[in-house]
Amino acid sequence: MPARQINLHLVSDSTGETLNSIARATLARFDDQHVVHHRWSLVRSRLQLDRVLEGIEHEPGPVLYTVADSSLRLALEEACGRLGLPCLSPLDPVMELLQGTLGARAKEKRAAQHVMDADYFRRIDAMHYVLSHDDGQGTAGIRNADVVLVGVSRSSKTPTCFYLANRGIKAANVPIVPGAPLPAALEEPPCPVVGLHIEVNALIEIRRHRLRIIGAGGVRQDATDYIDPEAVKAEIIAARRLCTSRGWPVIDVTRRSIEETAATVLQLMEAWHARRKDGAVATAPEDPAAAVLGRPEGA
Repeated sequence: MPARQINLHLVSDSTGETLNSIARATLARFDDQHVVHHRWSLVRSRLQLDRVLEGIEHEPGPVLYTVADSSLRLALEEACGRLGLPCLSPLDPVMELLQGTLGARAKEKRAAQHVMDADYFRRIDAMHYVLSHDDGQGTAGIRNADVVLVGVSRSSKTPTCFYLANRGIKAANVPIVPGAPLPAALEEPPCPVVGLHIEVNALIEIRRHRLRIIGAGGVRQDATDYIDPEAVKAEIIAARRLCTSRGWPVIDVTRRSIEETAATVLQLMEAWHARRKDGAVATAPEDPAAAVLGRPEGA
């Protein structure tokens, strides 16, 4: 039976990122979804809310909202009640739980997570760091990194670093290139080093796509070691063995999203610091998902 199309209204007095994340996470659990998103952000006055209500009435559907102003919340809820539409503030149950636990009332403060505090500037600083230390650049600055990602070309090092930067993590990445030495700073790295592994066929497909985008500069796609199956396999095995010899943990990113890879990097960082604190001998922990994803060939 085909799913019917619905309108979903996301109403926020800030950027709407929280609602977007909630909607994306929940709708991912439904197959064949036919949902039209209507995003209403920075709704901070009654005039702006009236325009939102006109849109909701014109294209009715359930409403999710994050609005701090009590008068605007009440007006939105009453309007949805008159229209017979479900209306929900997803953060309210969490807020009530914390208020009961902390014994304090939450303030009516919009966009509290976006204030320009020390954490905000830490994330901006981390983003600048990633830009300056991407793909082996600025190797002298590795001593200031929180983590270094290594791996063959196109193994998702850069997007993972940018995701980590959004968490305030200064992440450098260094490509493992056949015949090229690693930066001297990685001989005795001052921070965790994590290898990213990807399966041969997946990497070849990504690299083929890359060549198509850049036009390959006239290079025949079937004649370059960049996508030659045997050469790519040897490159991946050599990178894996290098990480093993250095005691660096390796994450298989073949079937992982960037978010999942970043989460595993953070776990490995915590383990690295815990071992340093306890004075334990550094060993290379296995990829936490190796049992599920399988071990790389030649490992």
